[in-house]
Amino acid sequence: MLVVPSAMLSVVNPVKKRQFVSFYLPSINSKEALEFFIMIRAYDIILLGETMNNKIKNVLTKLEENGFQAYVIGGFVRDFLLGIASYDVDIATNARPNDIKEIFELNNSNEDNYGSVRFKDSLYNYDITTFRKELRYENRRPVDYAFIDNASEDVRRRDFTINSLYMDANGDIFDIVGGKKDLEDKIIRTNGNINDRMVEDPLRMLRAIRFASVLGFTIEDNLYNYIRQNKQLLRTLSYSRKKDELELIFKGQNKMAGIELIKSLNIEDALDIKIPDKLLYSSNALGIWAQIEVGDKYQFSNAEKDKIENIRKVLNYGIIDNVVLYECGLYVCIIAGEMLGMTTSYISTLYKELPIYSPKDIGIDGNDIIDILHIKPGEKIKNIIFDLEINILNGKLKNEYEELKKYILENWR
Repeated sequence: MLVVPSAMLSVVNPVKKRQFVSFYLPSINSKEALEFFIMIRAYDIILLGETMNNKIKNVLTKLEENGFQAYVIGGFVRDFLLGIASYDVDIATNARPNDIKEIFELNNSNEDNYGSVRFKDSLYNYDITTFRKELRYENRRPVDYAFIDNASEDVRRRDFTINSLYMDANGDIFDIVGGKKDLEDKIIRTNGNINDRMVEDPLRMLRAIRFASVLGFTIEDNLYNYIRQNKQLLRTLSYSRKKDELELIFKGQNKMAGIELIKSLNIEDALDIKIPDKLLYSSNALGIWAQIEVGDKYQFSNAEKDKIENIRKVLNYGIIDNVVLYECGLYVCIIAGEMLGMTTSYISTLYKELPIYSPKDIGIDGNDIIDILHIKPGEKIKNIIFDLEINILNGKLKNEYEELKKYILENWR
């Protein structure tokens, strides 16, 4: 085990830390290096004077000064130890919701239906939850629970070991389920009995995939096999919850790894989706959704539906030209263009050089056409305007009144 002199713990300034680590760590093995990195990150979180960290310390200290235990828990501690910036801070305490609201001078609007109290400061979003034991789940959500005073019992209800680390206001980390080692080994492991955790809420199956892909971790073998063998549990989830979690996977930087996990776990049918064998990379989740067959019960907003449909149009067309940009818009074309190997700067330049952006930009309007051709309003006007749009966009017509008038007289009289 690596023993670090206490003087070394003062190395918390990021620049000094990098200098120290690059000098000192080459002399020790990689496991010891990670142990030391975790150690100094832990002391760096709240203890040693950075403004952002003092905000969190002040919240914990305020609870402690009122006679309660308080710990930063879960994802914030995990991400901090991994060097990932996070601004959502979960805190666990034996203070009851009314105590929390009184201490921080909050009202009932800050409390949700599950007894968590939420508020913000200039940097962080806080979610303070009383230690609890979950007694009954309904629709895969805890609806019956009992408040408790024991932090070590509270930790047992959490999903994965890497999300079960507690940190106090002194920067000390409490780990009773092996979360640190799993962080070190890059493993997603269930906290406690796999069946209990997954039956309580099968969404944890998708969360395991998300954490594995986002963090570049591996799902522990027993959990991996459990998901494959019990994928039918995913059918019990609402489509909105499945969509929300899939959306997070599709937004992640390592989304392709997450998608490969979905396929290798053979859970597409349980999710009511079909992923093509050759999926094109897209940095935008809409680009992924556009390539996937999804069941009718998945709910998308009208704006999402329009964008997905237009992305598919562009992909089917295979190129981006003035007409495609005009009809589908810059945002959609940037998403589709990435999948077609076109750069954002190239597409943006094309867009800036469009001769028109809507029918309103055409140098002749419907009333002009009526006067020129001496016709009544009707479908013919729409057809002429569409013809003008295409020819202007393709560079065959200049967007000038006299030239457009001449074209109309020659082709539409």
